[in-house]
Amino acid sequence: MSQNSNFTESEINMINSKSPKTPFRVLQVTNLQDSILLRTKSENLVFESGNRNLANLIDRMIATVQDSATTGVGIAAPQIGILKNIIIVQRFDKPEKPFEAYINPKIIKYSEMKQDCREGCLSVPNKMDTLSTRSYAILIAYETQYRQNQIEMVEGFTAVIFQHEIDHLNGVIFTDYIKP
Repeated sequence: MSQNSNFTESEINMINSKSPKTPFRVLQVTNLQDSILLRTKSENLVFESGNRNLANLIDRMIATVQDSATTGVGIAAPQIGILKNIIIVQRFDKPEKPFEAYINPKIIKYSEMKQDCREGCLSVPNKMDTLSTRSYAILIAYETQYRQNQIEMVEGFTAVIFQHEIDHLNGVIFTDYIKP
C-alpha cells in the first residue's frame, strides 16, 4: 500500500499546502457547501506509521483547534473538509491537558448515567447550549498515529468532547440534540 492510498489527491494537496503549524479553515454550518460536508459520514483510515500526510494533518488540526481565531477543545477532520475518521481531543483528564490525535475512534460502551454540559462548536458560530444527552463515561477504541490499538475509559468533560467529535465523524452536529 502506498503512503497516499488513504487520502485523495485534493486532500493531500490541502494537507500539505501550508506548513504543519498553519491552521486550516474551519467549515461552518452557515455555508451551504460546508454544511453538506459536515453532514457526510467519514471513512476509516487505514495507514502506515510514519506517513507524513497523516502527521501533517494532525499537526495542522492541532494548530487549528489552538488558533486564537477558533480556540476549542476538540476538532474532527470533517470540520476542515477531510472525510476521514480522525479527531483531536484536549485531554482535561491528563496532566497539562494535552491535545491528542485519535484515529478511527469508536464508542463501544456508554454509561447510563448522563451529565449536563454546556457545548459549543467551531463549526456552529455563536451558538452554545446545555445538553443533557451526553454519557458521563464512555469506553472508546481507537488507533494512535503510531498504529497502536487502544481501549480506554473516559469520564466527565473529556467524555463529552469525545462524544461531540465522534458525532462529527457520523455527520451529527451538537445542535441536533437541542429540543426546540
